[in-house]
Amino acid sequence: MKRIDDRPAPVLLLCAQAVVWPGAALVRGEVPSAYALLVAVLVAGPVTAVLALRRSRPVTALVVVAVACALGAGPLPVGATAVLGTAGVALALWTVATERDAFTTVVCGVSLAVWQLLYGLTLHRLSDRDGLDLVLTALLYAAACGAGMLARRSRSARRASDDLLRRAESERRRLPAVERRRMERELHDVSAHHLTAVVVTAGAALGLRDRRPELADEALRFAVDTGHEVTRALGTLRAPAPSDSGLPAPEERLLGLVDGFRRIGQPVDCAIDPLPEGAVADAAYGIVREALTNVARYAPGAATTVRCRYGDDRTDVVVTSGAPLPGAPAHAADLGGGRGQGILRSRAREAGGTLTTGPTEDGGWEVRAVLPGRMAGAGDRPGARGYRAAQVTAAAGLVLQPLLPVLAIRAEETPTGSDVSAGVLFALLAAAQAVTLLWLRRAPRVAYGALGVLALLWPAAAATGGYTGPVLLPPALGALATCVALASGGPVRAGGGWSRSSPRPLGAPDGQPAQGRGELRERPRRRRGRPLTRPVLLAGAITVHTAAVTTAVLDRGTGAPAWAVATAALAGTAPVMCAAHRVGTLRARRAQATRAERHGRLGALTGEAVRDAWAERRRIADGLETTVLARTAGMVAEAEAGRLEAAAERAREALAAMRALLDAVRDGEAGPALRPQPTLQALDLLARQCRAAGREVEIRLTGRVPGRLPAAVDLAAYHAAETVLTTGGEQPATLELDASDGTLTLTATGVPSAAHPAVRERLAARVAALDGALTTGPADTVRLLLPLAPGDGEERER
Repeated sequence: MKRIDDRPAPVLLLCAQAVVWPGAALVRGEVPSAYALLVAVLVAGPVTAVLALRRSRPVTALVVVAVACALGAGPLPVGATAVLGTAGVALALWTVATERDAFTTVVCGVSLAVWQLLYGLTLHRLSDRDGLDLVLTALLYAAACGAGMLARRSRSARRASDDLLRRAESERRRLPAVERRRMERELHDVSAHHLTAVVVTAGAALGLRDRRPELADEALRFAVDTGHEVTRALGTLRAPAPSDSGLPAPEERLLGLVDGFRRIGQPVDCAIDPLPEGAVADAAYGIVREALTNVARYAPGAATTVRCRYGDDRTDVVVTSGAPLPGAPAHAADLGGGRGQGILRSRAREAGGTLTTGPTEDGGWEVRAVLPGRMAGAGDRPGARGYRAAQVTAAAGLVLQPLLPVLAIRAEETPTGSDVSAGVLFALLAAAQAVTLLWLRRAPRVAYGALGVLALLWPAAAATGGYTGPVLLPPALGALATCVALASGGPVRAGGGWSRSSPRPLGAPDGQPAQGRGELRERPRRRRGRPLTRPVLLAGAITVHTAAVTTAVLDRGTGAPAWAVATAALAGTAPVMCAAHRVGTLRARRAQATRAERHGRLGALTGEAVRDAWAERRRIADGLETTVLARTAGMVAEAEAGRLEAAAERAREALAAMRALLDAVRDGEAGPALRPQPTLQALDLLARQCRAAGREVEIRLTGRVPGRLPAAVDLAAYHAAETVLTTGGEQPATLELDASDGTLTLTATGVPSAAHPAVRERLAARVAALDGALTTGPADTVRLLLPLAPGDGEERER
């Protein structure tokens, strides 16, 4: 990100000051005294040096420049510090706005203006009735603060956008590897845990079949139930749920895991604290499951303790097992693949913790993990309030400094003229306009209306305060805020574009709702007023300020007729307002083009990442079909036939197939160049990539959505979801899928960009091929209805 080089600015200001004074005095033949030149050098030298170093200490530079120019203004002639005291202070204030936060900027700007006001009052009281110098100075400071804050905001937005794109690009490369590691870890955990339990249970039942023959029947039933559970779990592995809303609480999951090991004869004592949903709970569950599986494999029957303590600073997960029982056969000791320790450490590391394992003093084994606690990631900054209070206190001290001479010196009373001067009224109007501009984006209608009313009050303030200066100056000052508002490109429509009100389903003729399959009935909504468009604002601004100029001229008195004054005012006001309107339009178009380009890049990166990860998942799932699942089905068949030894052998073969598949997963590549198209089973990958790109996404699937969808509907639904969630916006989004009456409904909320014409056209192309329907509305909601039994549209697609 390139920044404009403004290092020569202090030197240029010094040269400009030298031209104004003493250059202008020398041209007039007035030679300044040596004392004045010495004081000027003592003021200009430190000011220039401090301005050159202003970026490292901007607040300090502002204070030094303001104080030095104020001290030098006393002994020096008029104009000797004019440039440094105005442009130099404005440059320092602009640097504060660009390098510090908004609170510091506002404190510095307000303190500087109030300090200068009090400084002038202590010297001149209110003898200057108009006080236009104060108003113009305040406007200069406000302009410097506003320009600096705008520059800082633009720079921060560009930096955030670049960081977001870099993060999305990094995640695009990382997501396939993350998906491969996830499937490797889950495949290991699910298969090793369940199949090891079958081998252990069958081995114990076969060893005791002479004394306890009923154990064989229990082992057979356990093998059948566990085989079905393995099939279900591996099916979930191939198509995980996009969200964890349907899972039980982490504490319940851990207690259920412990109960499962108790049922196969493993004595386990546990003490588990409630855990919040998230990475810590998932890591704790995976660590406990793997540790208990290893105990059942290598030390069956050994007393085991599970402790999970959730604290403020850390979460301790400890699984301790006693020494193997003498004479107890370890039926599954030869089934380990050597990956358990690595998977345990990777789980702890991904959750932000550490893990250690090792033998205990009594010959057992201990697995200890230290994970983050409830205070991890807290964003509180200690001392922030105290720092703000210190800023305000220091600013108040500096502001009140000019009042010290008043307490010690009794000044003579000077006549002040009228009770209320025009300068005071002008200052109040300028402050009101500044406050109104702050609300421009939150309440544009109210803000533009208030600016119009305030613009009409400037001529009235000039007449009330007895203003005798240039007649066009008050209306010009009033028009300045309106020009800033028009040039800022506020949140209004450009006219003639799209609207978010009263959408109709796509595919229906104008004035006629869509009928038949895929029809969506819109809920009645409160009618909104007409959108605020830029042409309306321009016309209103020209009218208001033409009236203000005309009123000011007629109040002062003129020999020209009123219509001539109004015509001249219109001729002078219209070009200025049109120029500001043009600047705002260009800024809005450029910002929209920048957002569209960024959203397009983010969408492309998201699509590529999901396709690569989906290809990796399909590659592993294909191997899963022909290895572990096939042998698990054989284990279930043998158990249902009553052959316990054969069922145990099939379980061992499934574990061996699992180890071979894990080797292939680790060593394999991403697969063929032709990647399969993602379907709704890839929604979890889409949500993960969107979160990595900085957008929180929640995906909900109701129980009515079929497990298998027609291929055309499955592909169209996924691509529609991808289009909706990747077309921009940082606010949280929710995607809900439901099915009823032969129609699949996708409802996305939190996606205002989905109402844009380009996005609507892309979505319409998806639903038109399936004879579906699309509606947008309310403002941030879009609905797609796809028939589950496509007719002619699907035949055409095929």
